[in-house]
Amino acid sequence: MFSALSQDTRLKAVRLLVRAGPDGLAAGVIAERLGVSPSTLSHHLHALENAGLVRSARSTRHIIYAANIEGLRKLVAFITEDCCLGNPEICGGLSALKAFCET
Repeated sequence: MFSALSQDTRLKAVRLLVRAGPDGLAAGVIAERLGVSPSTLSHHLHALENAGLVRSARSTRHIIYAANIEGLRKLVAFITEDCCLGNPEICGGLSALKAFCET
């Protein structure tokens, strides 16, 4: 998951999809909003899906991508439990992110 998020376009895509909510966005819309070619974006979305951070579904002629909230929840749990020694308050803003992912 960290490896997938370490690339700038992928991180921006995840942020965009989290803001888009459970309905997600078509791949073409994501490419347009991020200013990347569809073929480049396809590579990045594939990496994010393999990491468990996004999910895809076909809708007619489009592939819709959405944030995988459960995958993000696992990542946040790892950070707050392992990296913050089980004390999310010492991780600053991570406690707010954890609360977001738990809703």
